[in-house]
Amino acid sequence: MPWKEVDPMEQRIQFVMSVKEGSLPFSQVCYLYGISRKTGYKWWNRYQAEGLPGLGGRSSRPWTSPNQTSELWRERIIELKLKHRFRGPRKLHAMLQKRFEDVPAASTMGNILGQEGLTKPKRRRRSSSKVTRKSLTQPVYPNDVWSADFKGWFRTLDGNRCDPLTISDLATRYLLCCKVCLNQKELTAKAVFIEVFREYGLPQVIRVDNGAPFGSRGPSGLSSLSVWWMRLGIKVEFIEPGNPQQNGSHERMHKTLKAETTKPPSCNRNAQQRRFNKWRKEFNWERPHEALGQIPPASRYEKSARAYLPVAGDVQYEPTWEVRRVRSTGEIKWKSRLRFIGRPFRGQRVGLLLIKPGIYQVYFAERLLGEIHDSDPKGIRPVTLITKKRAKSARYSNNKTAKKGK
Repeated sequence: MPWKEVDPMEQRIQFVMSVKEGSLPFSQVCYLYGISRKTGYKWWNRYQAEGLPGLGGRSSRPWTSPNQTSELWRERIIELKLKHRFRGPRKLHAMLQKRFEDVPAASTMGNILGQEGLTKPKRRRRSSSKVTRKSLTQPVYPNDVWSADFKGWFRTLDGNRCDPLTISDLATRYLLCCKVCLNQKELTAKAVFIEVFREYGLPQVIRVDNGAPFGSRGPSGLSSLSVWWMRLGIKVEFIEPGNPQQNGSHERMHKTLKAETTKPPSCNRNAQQRRFNKWRKEFNWERPHEALGQIPPASRYEKSARAYLPVAGDVQYEPTWEVRRVRSTGEIKWKSRLRFIGRPFRGQRVGLLLIKPGIYQVYFAERLLGEIHDSDPKGIRPVTLITKKRAKSARYSNNKTAKKGK
C-alpha cells in the first residue's frame, strides 16, 4: 500500500486546530507533528495574526537586492538598444564601456532587453560538418585576402534594379566598397574594382564564388575579370560550389547590410547609395566587431603597399616552356592546328609544359588550365575532365587487381 501524501497546508491547519483545542501542551503537539517549537510558534503566530490564509506558503525572495541593476542603467541600456536596434547585448556592452565605468555584464543587458521584448531568442541550429579550408588562404594581415560578391539584387521604390557589389578585407573585416551597380556584368564590376584598387592598392588574394562575373565554366573556372586580376599579380580563390560558409564573414556582413539598409529600400539608386555610404562609414569606424575584440574594423585596417598600375604586363614563364598567345577566337596555334583554350584568355600568353611524350600541360601564370594531347586534334582538356578520367581509370585498375586477387 503506497504512502499517503500529506498536503502541507492541511497539516498546518490540523496543527493550529490541535493547539487551539488545548488538550495537550504546546511542546507535545509540536512533537506529534514532527516540527520544532520555533516552527510551531511561527505558524501559530501567523494564524493568530492573519487567520487560515496566513498558513499559506510565502516567497523566500529578499525584499531588496544590493546587486540589482539600477533604473538608470536600465534606461541607458534600453535607450541605446532603441537607437541601435540591430545590435546585440555584446556590441551594446562594448559601446557603453567606452562611455561609462562599472557597466553591467552583457548577459545582464541581454536579460533586461529580453524582459522589455527588445530581443528574440535565437533558434538552435543543428551542428553541421566542418568546412575543409586547406586550399583557402587564411588571412593574417590587412590586404592578405579580400572577398568580393554581389549581395543579391532588389528593386528600389521607383522600380529600378539595384545590384550592390561589396568588397571586404577578411583579416580586419573592413568594408572597402558597397557600390550600387546597374547589372552584374564584367565591365561594370571591373570599373568598381579599378576605383577600389586606386584608393586602397592591391591585395594578395581575392576570394569569390564560382558565378559570373567572377568565374565561368571554362578552364580552371576563370573569367575575363579573374584573368585580369591574375595579370595584376593577384591570386584568385574560388569557394567550393554550394558552400557559402567558406566565405562566412562576408556573408554575415551581407545579412546585416540587408537588414539595416534595404528594408524598406530607398526611393531610387542615388538615395540607396547614400544610405550604403552612411552605413559603411558606421560599420568601419563605429560598430564594434566581435572577431576583433569588440573594436571597429577601421582601427585595424591600413592601405596596401602594392600600388595599382593601369597597364598590366604579360605573364612570364620559364625559358624551357613553350609560350603561345591566345587569339581573338580563344585559340592557339599548336602543331599546325588551332587548339581552343578559352575566350577569357584572349590576347594573353599561356605556357605549355611537356610532361609526357605528346602531352603538354597548359598554364596561365601559375594556374593549371588543362592538357593538350598531340593525338587529340581537339582543344584543351580541362583540369576537371582530366581529374574525372584519372579517377575512373584508377577505379578500373583497382577493380581489375581485386578480381585477380580472388
